[in-house]
Order: sequence, then C-alpha cells, then structure tokens
Amino acid sequence: MFSSRLKWNLPLNPLSALLEDKRRAGKRVLDLTESNPTRAGLDYPVERILAALADRRGLLYQPDPRGLVAAREAVAAFYRQRGVEVTPERILLTASTSEAYAYLFKLLADPGCQILTPRPSYPLFEYLAALESVEVVQYPLRYDGAWHIDFPALERAITPRARAIVVVNPNNPTGSFLKREELARLEALAAARDLAILSDEVFADYVWAEDPERVATLVGRGVPALTGGVFSMSGLSKIAGLPQMKLGWIVVSGPQAETGMERLELIADTYLSVATPVQWALGELLDASAEVRSQIIDRTRANLAHLRSALEGASAGVLNAEGGWYSVVQMPRTRTEEEWALELLGAHDVLTQPGFFYDFESEAFLVVSLLTRPEEFAEGARRLRAVL
Repeated sequence: MFSSRLKWNLPLNPLSALLEDKRRAGKRVLDLTESNPTRAGLDYPVERILAALADRRGLLYQPDPRGLVAAREAVAAFYRQRGVEVTPERILLTASTSEAYAYLFKLLADPGCQILTPRPSYPLFEYLAALESVEVVQYPLRYDGAWHIDFPALERAITPRARAIVVVNPNNPTGSFLKREELARLEALAAARDLAILSDEVFADYVWAEDPERVATLVGRGVPALTGGVFSMSGLSKIAGLPQMKLGWIVVSGPQAETGMERLELIADTYLSVATPVQWALGELLDASAEVRSQIIDRTRANLAHLRSALEGASAGVLNAEGGWYSVVQMPRTRTEEEWALELLGAHDVLTQPGFFYDFESEAFLVVSLLTRPEEFAEGARRLRAVL
C-alpha cells in the first residue's frame, strides 16, 4: 500500500532510547547536541522581527514562483554586502534548504540517477535523495590536521548515472571550508563529466579565523565549461537563527543559468511553498540577523576554546575546524564511539552524538554542538574530561 522510498519502521537507536528513558525519569541531561538557535538562549531583536512580520502587504496573495521581487532583491543585497554581485533574476526562494535540495534533485536527476555527497557530512542526504528516487554515492573527506576532498576517491565514485556533486561549505560537522585549489579541481572535474555543483552554504557566515585560500561562496561562479551549472543554497535558518520562518533560496550560476531558472520556476510553481509575510519581511530580517550572527560567532568561538582547554593533555583531542556550529572530538579507541556516547549519557547525563550519525568512516569520534548555552557546555566539557 505504501511506497518503499524509505525504511518506515526504524527502531530507536540505543542512544535515543536511553535519552527517552532519562527524560521520562525526569533527569536533567546536559544536551551538547543543541542545534536549535531559538532554544539556545540568544538575545533576538524581538521588536524588529515582529514589526517586520506585521507588514500589511502580507495579507494579499500575489504568488510568484521565484519569490517576490522585493524578497529576491533583499537576498541580492545580502550578497552585495559581502562583495558578491548577483541579480534577483538568478535567485529562487524555497521554504528551506531541504526543499532546495528536493527542487534541485528534481531538476537535475531522473529516478535512479546518482548524486555525490561528502562523507562525513549532513545525515539527511540519503532521506532527501530517497524521497526523489535518487541514489546517494558518497565521496570521502580526509583529515591530516586539516580536512580536504579525496579527489582520487571522488573521481572513482563518478559513474555514468551521476548528475551532481554536493559540497557543504563549511561542512557539517567538520567545520571545513573548500579551498581555492580544491574548487579549481572540482570545477574541472565537474566540467569534464558534465556534472552540476550544489553548494550548501548555510554556515558560511560562521568563520573563526581568516584564510585567503578559503572559498567563501560559489555564488556567481560562471565557468563557461561548467555546463552543469552551480547552485548555491542558504537561508534564514542559520543566517538569522530563525528556522521557524521557513525561507531559504537557491542562486543559479553558470552558462545555462537562464534555462535552469526557467525549469526551477516550473517546479516551484507546483508548490508555491514560501509564505508571503516572511517574504515581505525578508529585507528587515536579514538586516536584523547581524545581531544574532554576532552572538553565535562569539558563543561558538568561546565554547570551542573552552572545549580545547578542557581536553588539553587528555587522551582525546579536538579536531581542527574553521567555522560552523559544531566540533568533532576524537576519543580513544579503547571503546567504540557509541559506547563512549552511551557512557557519557548513562553515567554522566551528557548527550553527544557518535560519529557514525554523520558517516565517519572510522572510530572513535563524538560530535558536539558549539551552539549550546555556555554554562551547560562548560559543565558538559568538564564531565567529558572526567570520563577520560
């Protein structure tokens, strides 16, 4: 009766089951996985946000499949402030980055085609692809003190069914940015194999240190030979810390940008998913977002410094990262990462995520969110050190 796109009856994994038991028992758990900015104790510019949403134009329904021109102009202005020129005609609004992926998979791939995604990375790629009847093929990122793309492995992973390469910039959870030399190789490879590049840039504004070799965005990349095109994604969820506003976007670049936009417009016209009030509010929300981003950058830097200090001299270490909201801790291989996570939660009431949630290839890694409230993060880091 139901489709077989997903495995519908997934049992709770041991960590989730233990967490449910803890919460039913009324235990206070230090959640070092908190990724919801609206629950992280940030100081939002409440009056500005509410006033922006009170715009009376939001009461009139005038759907535009690409998104209201005023909203797309606000996105273009957002990039202009960062020294990147893009026209509103190359921008299409979506309800989220997840929906942007769905649109792009529809645009680029037929059922049974393949999309290449990084490993480790965002754990929902397989679900998003499966819902479009598309197959995910992973290519590895390697760590040698810094993260980088394993290009020989990426080339081997490309088959005649491949349609696009996904890059997450910076990657979640490794916090690694694409470098200029990597981008040149990636563009050459995509051009030679007639592949599109999908660039997920939701964490791009969260940078901890400057690096002239870092690629800040792929918006506006118009390499003539790259006929598959470049599709850059972002949105309010991370930029403004407002996931509940449900507004993201795709910026289309490349020699077939006009055709790509026309076909994306047809897809979007089928759904018309972005609410009118948030589109009219977008300019003000993006202006106000600087206050929230500043807080998040300060917090993630401080929590990362605290974590490094807490684990200094310990048998575990913090892997180098450049930005984002997460940190990866390499634990001793005396236990599996799942055993470490279960020990921390079961005996010390500290919730972390094992690396296999993000498809780490080897043991033993734990992933923690640097968005966690500072006092909770500090106590969690202290307990993590005590376990070691």
